[in-house]
Amino acid sequence: MVQYATDSSTVPTRPQFRRWVKAALMQEAEIVLRLVDETEGRELNQQFRGKDYATNVLTFVYDDTQPLTGDIVLCAPVVSQEAQQQHKDLLAHYAHLTVHGILHLQGYDHIEDADAVEMEQLETQILARLGYGNPYAETL
Repeated sequence: MVQYATDSSTVPTRPQFRRWVKAALMQEAEIVLRLVDETEGRELNQQFRGKDYATNVLTFVYDDTQPLTGDIVLCAPVVSQEAQQQHKDLLAHYAHLTVHGILHLQGYDHIEDADAVEMEQLETQILARLGYGNPYAETL
C-alpha cells in the first residue's frame, strides 16, 4: 500500500513504487510505503532514531518472519533536494531509496563496511534490472 501524506506534486505513482518494491523483494511481505513532508519526516527521525532532522528514508520492521511486515517512509522534500544537489534524476533517486528501504526491511544494513559493499552491490544490480544507472557512481 502507498500512502501519500505530502503536498509534493513530483512524487512517483503507485505503479512505479510497486514495480520497484517487487524488484527488491525476495520474500513475502506486507508493506506500507508512506510519502511524507519534512515535518512528519523530522518527527519520525527524532522519535525513533534520536536525530533532529528529516532524512530521506526510514524503514520500520514490525515482524521479520514470513510474511515480513513493515513500513517504509520516504520524505519527499528531502528526496527531491538530494536528487537536485546530486544531479540525479528524481525518479531514479526514488527508485534507489525505495529499493534501499526494501533491502533494510529484509535485514540488509550498511553499518559494517563489508555489509555496506554487499548492500550497495545488490542495490546497483536491482536498479540496473529496472533500467537505472549505478546510484553510487560519481556525478558531476
